Amino acid sequence: MTDDKLIKFEIVTPERTVLKEMIKQLTVPTKAGEITILPNHIPLIATINPGVITLKKKDETPEVLSVSGGFVEVLKNKVVILADTAERAEEIDIERAEEARKLAEQTMKDMKRTDLETFTNINAVIAKELARSRAAKIWRKLKNIPK
Repeated sequence: MTDDKLIKFEIVTPERTVLKEMIKQLTVPTKAGEITILPNHIPLIATINPGVITLKKKDETPEVLSVSGGFVEVLKNKVVILADTAERAEEIDIERAEEARKLAEQTMKDMKRTDLETFTNINAVIAKELARSRAAKIWRKLKNIPK
């Protein structure tokens, strides 16, 4: 397959490079909505919402990742995501992610009064854990792994 039919993709966090390889397509949750990026896409910079990133590798294998936010930069055949946090779906422990989400939701309910910063931080944790759970469930479904 020629390089003009592929995208050089990289997703990095402050801690590590999560994935770096040539892919066919990528779908990303942005503030403006979900976008799918194919080879020769127009240049773009967008803010990423917490959610699930899906991509199709060079060999047609699907890959699923969870992201808690960040930025995506699209050049002709190169996409770089700078993420606050990101995980490959197979690395996610669904039970831990759902427990963390429930704990954050319970903390929110238990609070009588809270400042805007605390409220925002708890909402960010909830969104991150929901994205982690969704990514892991999608990956399990794609791989036919029982619940």
